[in-house]
Amino acid sequence: MNKDRNYRTVGRVFMHLFLLVAVFISIFPFIWMLIGATNTSIDVTSGKMWFGSNLDENWANLRDTASVLRIAWNTISTTLIYTVLSVLICAMAGYGFEKFPSKGKSVVYAAFLLSMMIPFSAQMIPLFRMASAVNMLNTHIAIILPTIAMPFLVFFFRQNFQSYPTELIEAARVDGANEFVIFFRHVLVPMKSTFAAAAIYAFMKQWNNYLWPLIVIQTNEKKTFTLLLSSLASAYYVDYGQLMLAIVIATLPIIIVFLTMQKQFVEGITGSSK
Repeated sequence: MNKDRNYRTVGRVFMHLFLLVAVFISIFPFIWMLIGATNTSIDVTSGKMWFGSNLDENWANLRDTASVLRIAWNTISTTLIYTVLSVLICAMAGYGFEKFPSKGKSVVYAAFLLSMMIPFSAQMIPLFRMASAVNMLNTHIAIILPTIAMPFLVFFFRQNFQSYPTELIEAARVDGANEFVIFFRHVLVPMKSTFAAAAIYAFMKQWNNYLWPLIVIQTNEKKTFTLLLSSLASAYYVDYGQLMLAIVIATLPIIIVFLTMQKQFVEGITGSSK
C-alpha cells in the first residue's frame, strides 16, 4: 500500500512538473513580447530578458510611424461586422441544412463542404477581379464579403443543430410562430454556447486575416493591424521594441475575447463533438 501511494505521489509530482513546463512554454512568447515592448531594439536583439524603461519612446515611435488609433478602429469595426454577419449567415445555413427537408440538400451540402478543399491562393485572382469590377477595392467591404460564409462554421452549426429537438420547432410552428421567431427565440437562446464558440472562431479568423487585406487594401488609411505588423517587420530598419509593442496591442483583444468567453467556447466545441 505504501509503495502504491508513493508511486502515485511521484506520478502526480512529475505530472505537475510537466504541466508547469508546458504552461511556461505556452506563455513565454507573450511574456517575451511584453518585455520587448519596454526595451530598445538593441536590447531585444541582444536577448535582454527583463523589463526596461523604453515603453514611452516605443509608443511615441509607433504613433509617428502609423496612425494606431485609426488602424485599431479599422480592425475592430471590420472584425465585429464580419463576426456578427458570419455567425448569423452560417447559423441560418446550418439550421436550414439540418431542419428543413429538401431533396437536393445533401448534394448541395457536400459541394459546399468540398469548397473547403480549394486553397485560397486559387481564389485570389477571381475574387480580386470581382472586387475590381464592382469598385470595392481599397474598402473594408471587400475584406468582409468574400469569406463571410465559412463552410467550417456551417458544418459546425449543422452538427450542433442535430442535437436540438425537432419536436420543439414543430410545436412552435403549430403555435403560429414564423421561422425567424423560432430561430432567434427558440433556437438561438438555448444554444448560446454554440454561437459563442462560433463567434470566437470568426473573430480570431478575421482579426488575423492578412493575405486578402494585403491584396485589396491599397492606402494606409484603410490598413488593419496585420498589415501594420507586416510593414513594421519588413522595413529597411526594423525597430524591434516598436514592433513588439505593436504585437502586444494587436494580441490583447484576442486574449480578452477568448478569456471572457472561454467557458462558452469549450461548451460549444464539446457540444459539437457529441
